[in-house]
Amino acid sequence: MEHSLETDDVNATTRAPAPQIEDYPFRQTDNVRFADLDPNNHVNNAVYSSYFETSRVMLTKDASYGLTPEGLSWVLVKLDIHFRAELHWPGTIELGTGIEKIGRTSLTFAQVVFSGGKCIASASATIVMVGLQSRQPTAIPPETIQRLQPWMLRRA
Repeated sequence: MEHSLETDDVNATTRAPAPQIEDYPFRQTDNVRFADLDPNNHVNNAVYSSYFETSRVMLTKDASYGLTPEGLSWVLVKLDIHFRAELHWPGTIELGTGIEKIGRTSLTFAQVVFSGGKCIASASATIVMVGLQSRQPTAIPPETIQRLQPWMLRRA
């Protein structure tokens, strides 16, 4: 018997559950700026990378968290953004960041932008630890891996 596309559900896609802000252990608020808008009067897609960067950098560069050892740095190597809804000015956003995966030299973050209780955009961002002098990937020190644990993504 032949299968038709109408009756064959093998290729059916399933939707992942919508992100929940509670799943992201590192959160902060920010303002939507008038300068963030494009001619369509909503926040320009390129601005979201700045929102996500702000959250990652605030987490990794805050010396009190100890996530960037002396002589090392983090470099962004991949950013994948899913735009879910429009965002307008004026407004306040809540940024959420959680670590999805820890590799030998890299971290993958799951990140979100929420406004009015709604997920506006989500992203996956991978950063690699590099030596400041060598500019080459460097293994994440065990003590840093330990300090990363509180920031792991949660699943509500």
